[in-house]
Amino acid sequence: MAKKENHGRLEAPGITRLSSKGQVVIPLYLRKKIHAKEGTSFAVSSINGDMILLKKVKNPITEEDIRIAKEVDEAWKEIERGEFTETSVEDFKKELDSW
Repeated sequence: MAKKENHGRLEAPGITRLSSKGQVVIPLYLRKKIHAKEGTSFAVSSINGDMILLKKVKNPITEEDIRIAKEVDEAWKEIERGEFTETSVEDFKKELDSW
């Protein structure tokens, strides 16, 4: 079932499960949204010990992809330390798009 756009709000998360082979299915509506198909490469990073970040990347991974993953990891550490500022969803999306 496809999710509707929330016009400036983050979407409700989809639910998926880990297979016995360690595979996770990305829900179809998200694959379509990011134009991912079989063979698409992702940089994978662990955040906060209970969250996984996937970023679609060119194959092979570029230095820019690695830089962004490191920045996201550092941002989560800053959040954990209470070193963050609040922002609107629209401004947050603009900042992400600038990456």
